[in-house]
Amino acid sequence: MSFKIAFIGAGSIGFTRGLLRDLLAVQEFHNIEVAFTDISLENLEMVTQLCQRDIDENGLDIQIQATPNRREALRDAKYIFSVVRIGGLEAFKHDVDIPLKYGIDQCVGDTLCAGGIMYGQRGIVEMLAICKDIREVAASDCLLLNYANPMAMLTWACHKYGGVRTIGLCHGVQGGHGQIAEAFGLKKEEVDIICAGINHQTWYISVKHNGEDLTEKVLEAFENHPEFLKTEKVRIDMLKRFGYYSTESNGHLSEYVPWYRKRPEEINEWIDLGTWINGETGGYLRVCTEGRNWFKTDFPNWLKEPAYEYRADHRGEEHGSYIIEALETGRVYRGHFNVVNKGIISNLPDDAIVEVPGYVDRNGMNIPHVGELPIGCAAVCNVSISVQRLAVEAAVNGDDMLLRQAMMMDPLVGAVCNPKEIWQLVDEMLVAQEKWLPQYTKAIKEAKQRLSAGELIPTKDYQGAARLKVKTVEELAENKEAARKNAAESDKAKERPSATK
Repeated sequence: MSFKIAFIGAGSIGFTRGLLRDLLAVQEFHNIEVAFTDISLENLEMVTQLCQRDIDENGLDIQIQATPNRREALRDAKYIFSVVRIGGLEAFKHDVDIPLKYGIDQCVGDTLCAGGIMYGQRGIVEMLAICKDIREVAASDCLLLNYANPMAMLTWACHKYGGVRTIGLCHGVQGGHGQIAEAFGLKKEEVDIICAGINHQTWYISVKHNGEDLTEKVLEAFENHPEFLKTEKVRIDMLKRFGYYSTESNGHLSEYVPWYRKRPEEINEWIDLGTWINGETGGYLRVCTEGRNWFKTDFPNWLKEPAYEYRADHRGEEHGSYIIEALETGRVYRGHFNVVNKGIISNLPDDAIVEVPGYVDRNGMNIPHVGELPIGCAAVCNVSISVQRLAVEAAVNGDDMLLRQAMMMDPLVGAVCNPKEIWQLVDEMLVAQEKWLPQYTKAIKEAKQRLSAGELIPTKDYQGAARLKVKTVEELAENKEAARKNAAESDKAKERPSATK
C-alpha cells in the first residue's frame, strides 16, 4: 500500500514519534509517504532526525518530507494528524496565569474554563486555515485526525465551518478503562465498557466482566482502592453523586464543574500532589515546560538511545493508527471517537461533538446508537456543550460578546467571578494573546483602551492553592529516566505513582 500521511505540529515529540511507530508497525504500511510540518524549525529538525533514525534502523525505505511549508506537507495527503498547540507554551502560560489573578485556579486549562476557552479561540482560527489548505491541496477523500485540544471545540469548528472530514481522538477513555479494571483487580482486556458523553466528560455507563454487570459496583471498588481513594477524590465524589465514573483525571474534572476549585481554602481537600494530573495548579503547563526544556537539552543523547522497534507488540493505545489500519486493510477496530452527535446520544444536542463507541473497517466508521445518557450525566455535559457552542461561534466570528458569554456560562469561571470581573478578565486575555487572535483586532483595540483608562477591578497576586515550581534542567537531570519519559509521552499522566500527600 502507498498513500501519504502528514503531521501538522510535528515538532510535538510525544505524539509524532509514537504515532509514527504505531503506523509503521503495520506491515502493509511500509511503503507509505510521510510528511512533517511545524512552524518551529528547531523542533521540526529534531523530531525529524529522531524519527528518520527510527525508520532507517527498522530497515524501511521511507524518507520523511520535513518542511515548514504546510501546503507542501499537505499536498496529496490522504490522512492528516493535527497535533498542534497554537501559541505554544507562551500562550499556555497566559491561559493559566491571568485567570489566577481573578481567583480561577486551573489544573490544566486546555478544554473548558478560562484557559480552555481562550485556547479554543487561538486554535479554531488556525484550524480553519488548515482546513482551507486541506480542501485545496490534499487528497479529495482526505481524513483529518485531530488530537489537538480543546478537542470538542476544534472538531466542531472543522465540521461546521472547515468543510473537512474530521474525527477527534483522545486517550482518556483508555486511561479510565484501565483504572476501572485495576479497581476490580482485573486485567483491562477482561473488562467490557460502554463509554459515552463529550470529550473529557465521557461516562462509563456500562461496565461488565464475563457478562456480569459491575456498573453499580464501581463506586465500592474505587472506595476500597487505597491509592484511588487518595488520588481521585473528585472523580469518586462525582461517581457517588451522579452514579457513573468519568473519563478524565481528578485535576481535569475538577476544573470542568463548579464545586471543587471555587474556594482556595478547600482545593487541597480534593486534590493530591503525588502526580500533577490529580489537581496541581497549572500542573500540565509545568510538565509540558519541563518536557520541552529537557528534550532540547538532552536531544543529542536521544539519538544514542536504541531506536523504536516497529513491532505490533510495541504499539501504543492511541486510536489514530488503528483507524487508518482498519480503513485500509479492513481489519475491524473498536474505539471511542469524537464525532457530530446527530442523534447518537438522544438527550444531547444534535450539533454537539460527542465521544462515543464506534467500529471502523474498510467501509468506514460506523457509530452505533447510544440512546439517552443518564439524566444527571447529560445535565453535566449540556452545561459544557453550551460553553463550547458559544466559544466556537465567538472564535469563528471574532465576536467578543459571545466570548464573554462563554466565560460567564463556564461552570468554574461563573462560580468564582462576577460579570464585571469576567469582562475585565476577557479584556486582559485578549490583549495578552493578541498575536494569535487576528479575528479580534477591533475587540482588542477596545480592550486596550478600557485597560489603560484606569478604575480597574483590583486583582490578586495569586499563585494558586497548589502550585509547584518548574524544575530546572539541572534538577531534571537528577532523574533522567523520568525526565525523558515525560518528554517522550503524549499522555503525560500515563504512569501515576502512589500518592505522596
